[in-house]
Amino acid sequence: MKSKQLLEELRTKSVAELNEDLVAAKKELFNLRFQNATNQLDNTSRIKEVKKNIARIQTVLAAQD
Repeated sequence: MKSKQLLEELRTKSVAELNEDLVAAKKELFNLRFQNATNQLDNTSRIKEVKKNIARIQTVLAAQD
């Protein structure tokens, strides 16, 4: 249910807002990977969740073009 709500929220955003969200998600993914490499990450499932969010944002961006 949560992903459907996120998808609806993404569809209402403009292309500029989606690009900002994409950049923020990619930065978060980088930080999570860095924390994982240094054994500081407790919740490793967050990496998978962020990857899926990036894919959702890219899908919505592709559909708007």
